[in-house]
Amino acid sequence: MKVRIQFSKHGVMKFIGHLDIMRYFQKAMRRADIDIAYSGGYSPHQIMSFAAPLGVGLESDGEYLDIEVNSHNGADRMMSDLNAVMVDGIRILSVRMLPDQAKNAMASVAAAGYQVKFREGYEPDFDYQGTLQKFYEQNMIPFVKQTKKSEIELDLKPAIYELKIWDESVYMLVDASSAGNIKPSMVMEAFYRFHGKDLPEFALEITRTDTYTVSEEDGSGRFIPLRDVGIAF
Repeated sequence: MKVRIQFSKHGVMKFIGHLDIMRYFQKAMRRADIDIAYSGGYSPHQIMSFAAPLGVGLESDGEYLDIEVNSHNGADRMMSDLNAVMVDGIRILSVRMLPDQAKNAMASVAAAGYQVKFREGYEPDFDYQGTLQKFYEQNMIPFVKQTKKSEIELDLKPAIYELKIWDESVYMLVDASSAGNIKPSMVMEAFYRFHGKDLPEFALEITRTDTYTVSEEDGSGRFIPLRDVGIAF
């Protein structure tokens, strides 16, 4: 049976990178006595797939991983057993059973929502709440991405699905697919450039609010949280 697990990542755990989080959950499955399935062959490993990796320094309420289990005692028991072995900063939020035909978490990701706050003392010296909509209404939002060998000019506008003020912070829903992954810091850097300014280093506190896939039920193309693909059990 395939299971999708949603978890949050806060506090000091935001400084732990994706590979270490993967290793942590592999050990947590054994500590919680989850009957997780293993691959075959000479080097068997736990069948586990994570959704879009979270950047170091970001917090999240919408991280996901998929596992396969041989047996279980129900979603509530699995969630409580996992939470019993979680470290401070990581919390299991939901456990859902996936349909057999469902794509894995990594292949499912289409978009991600982010709440961006300004650190104390780093608030913009311009009216960011009054000018965000004007910035978003541009026909094109240019951004220059630095690579190891060159610079790439991008238009961020098609990859920003929503941008608004939310509780005195900036909320954005952006492309998080493997083909067009947009980091929230890129949007904010472009916003500062719109005002003729540079984004100060360490100015932002970023929380991923959730991770989304495209609904396949009604053909509308609407985004739904990854947990909504699964069902209670």
